[in-house]
Amino acid sequence: MSTHEYRTVSVPVAGGALRVGVWEPLGESTQTVLAIHGVTASHLAWPLVVEQLPDMRIIAPDLRGRGASNAVQGPAGMTAHADDLAAVLDALDAAAVTVLGHSMGAFVAVVFAYRHPTRVQHLVLVDGGLPLDVPAGIDPAQLVPLILGPVAERLSRRWPDARAYTEEFWRGHPAFVEDWSDELDAYIAYDLVPDGDLMRSATSAELMGDDVVDMNTGSVLPEALAALPASTLFISVPRGLQNETPGLYPPAHLQRLLAQYPAVRHVHLDDLNHYTVVMGHRGAAALGELVRGELVRGELG
Repeated sequence: MSTHEYRTVSVPVAGGALRVGVWEPLGESTQTVLAIHGVTASHLAWPLVVEQLPDMRIIAPDLRGRGASNAVQGPAGMTAHADDLAAVLDALDAAAVTVLGHSMGAFVAVVFAYRHPTRVQHLVLVDGGLPLDVPAGIDPAQLVPLILGPVAERLSRRWPDARAYTEEFWRGHPAFVEDWSDELDAYIAYDLVPDGDLMRSATSAELMGDDVVDMNTGSVLPEALAALPASTLFISVPRGLQNETPGLYPPAHLQRLLAQYPAVRHVHLDDLNHYTVVMGHRGAAALGELVRGELVRGELG
């Protein structure tokens, strides 16, 4: 049984318009959640989490260069995304919200909280947002293959249709061996756009690359991390984008980060990977419980 009514809206931003998914609860809304997807994802990464938040309104944009916002022109980077999100909240009359960011979306969330602090009631970072364990002095051109691996390679490939895209790339993806769903099928189909006689991922490889460089070497993220709101919640998982261990935050690196950012509360969700913490049923259930738990806490200081 559906808990929400789903619609999409178009929100003007610098360089074009963002497609924004909105899930309105069928009953009275107790809170609004701004859900920010990962580096090559879209707003359709969130439906399983939405099901776990039946009394909340969920606002989830396709970030510029992704999904149905792939034609938005102009700069990439965490600042551009953060300011786009402020425009989205303005358009939907949402004053202050719970901000839920996954992967690159968590880095965007950190910068959004820094640039627009009055819009944030709670800040939840899911396997992202804190600095990754990247070697010092690495050539920026190496960041994308180092961090994303086959995720980035996928953007250069072409497919005849959604079935081929699903079977040739996603069906064998190690992250989803035990977590396939109808929602994942819909997410995959939504990711395709025409490219001549073939289809490609909607994500702009150029903007994606610029974003990865900015979130690892740009100046705004260190400034934003230094001003993290009190009681920011960081959620980690043990496995990465290819279901490998360790994941994006190896234990020793994570312990250093938690010592460096004492305002951050940490929860580790076991037996999940970087994708299934949001796009798998078990991960979404655990994540929904944590988000609901944040609402019984006081507003961020």
